[in-house]
Amino acid sequence: MAAGRLARWSGWGGPLLVALLAGLSRFWRLGSPHDFVFDETYYAKDAWSLLRLGYEGTWPDRKIADPQVLADPQVIALSDTGAFLAHPPMGKWVIAVGEGMFGLDPFGWRFMTAVLGTLSVLMLCRIGRRLFRSTVLGCLAGALMAVDGLHYVMSRTALLDLVAMFFVLAAFGCLLIDRDRARARLAAALSVAEDGHVRPDRDTGDRAATGARPWRLAAGVFLGLAASTKWNGLYFLACFLILTLLWDVAARRIAGARHPYRAVLRKDLGWSVVSLVPVAVVTYLATWTGWFLSDDGYGRHWADGRGGTWSWIPAPLRGLWHYEYSVYQFNVGLHTPHKYESNPWSWLVLGRPVLFHYESPKPGEDGCRATADCSQTILALGTPLLWWSACCALVYLLFRWALRRDWRAGAVLCAVGAGYLPWFLYQDRTIFSFYAVVFVPYLCLAVAMTLGALLGPPGADQKRRTRGAVAAGTLLLLITWNFIYFFPIYTGLTIPYPSWHTRMWLDTWI
Repeated sequence: MAAGRLARWSGWGGPLLVALLAGLSRFWRLGSPHDFVFDETYYAKDAWSLLRLGYEGTWPDRKIADPQVLADPQVIALSDTGAFLAHPPMGKWVIAVGEGMFGLDPFGWRFMTAVLGTLSVLMLCRIGRRLFRSTVLGCLAGALMAVDGLHYVMSRTALLDLVAMFFVLAAFGCLLIDRDRARARLAAALSVAEDGHVRPDRDTGDRAATGARPWRLAAGVFLGLAASTKWNGLYFLACFLILTLLWDVAARRIAGARHPYRAVLRKDLGWSVVSLVPVAVVTYLATWTGWFLSDDGYGRHWADGRGGTWSWIPAPLRGLWHYEYSVYQFNVGLHTPHKYESNPWSWLVLGRPVLFHYESPKPGEDGCRATADCSQTILALGTPLLWWSACCALVYLLFRWALRRDWRAGAVLCAVGAGYLPWFLYQDRTIFSFYAVVFVPYLCLAVAMTLGALLGPPGADQKRRTRGAVAAGTLLLLITWNFIYFFPIYTGLTIPYPSWHTRMWLDTWI
């Protein structure tokens, strides 16, 4: 009884402690710098516009508006003329929650990304615990993400990518719960032999129903929210749909089904399609409610009075389709050169991080006490030792999936692939390495799984487990030290210029 209570306590106590430490670091000096960081100048204002108008209005040139917003947020030249935007509204609605509570200032527009960044650490601990059946490995995965520099910077910046990451991670967790519960129902339908083992049964495997699957419905909602934050969420929807169908096929096969694919088509496909795709579509449309209810949203009345083949579709939906097609054309045709753009081939090895903010105070200015100039930098850089370890871990997971048929490795690789591989289709487009934050949780799961292999199973030789624990602990301490070492350039702290330069390990980071 006491052991059970301890297990339940540690199952939540450990993740909550890791999340608490992550939250304290993410909310520390959250309002600094008191300036727009990188593309915050767009999303913070669009979020404020959603609060005021229900859709994105038009702002003056940002070089004129930024000082005005920072000096007096109550006097803002926001026009009710609808603006053409390159991303759906959900992520900006999330940012708007913080602005509604704390106003249009840096703390307000960064508040919700810090909240979601903290909650995502908690979720990853619990997801890792369920995936690996180990509280230690789950907390290890969460701790690794807590000390990842890219996740940390994005948790303190009002951009959309971390919001999309949060919704995708929530969907992944829901699908894991759904997998466990569906398998438990199939197992309950099977007969039990005299020795206490469950016997596979052909009829049960082919015909047993898994019942209502609310966690798949929840996953559909979260995937719809991810796609309505940034469209790369659609790739996760497609990949997770395939992943869950393969999970169902495997469950039917283990239960004894003679024709597992046919059984899934009859018994599980409806839940997969209905709970993921249509629910995600309805969720996506719901996030446009403010635009639908407006009169001045961009393109809101484009389809009014237009005939043609598709005139039977309501005009607002046709207007949204036209708007979205224009957005698609803009996104695929975005080729404006940028100093910090990068090819996705370089992302995993941190070839070209993005500079979000840079100031160079003179001696005696803004906390600079050095004899030479100082530096204030916010660099969207993953913790190098973590990311380089993740490269090795992904190779190990490929081995586990291809040769050992380890479903856990397949699930993690599927999520990494959904977040990473599609960007190779857009190598001619202007893209940035911080887009990779959407698959950071799965890199941490990959490293945690690899370290779990080093530890060995619970019944392994004690000497091996000791050596594995030393190796895993050493790597975790080195990654934590690496995060602390780069902490000044993640937070914009004032440091002497030579100290900044020593942290530029690669020439491409400058």
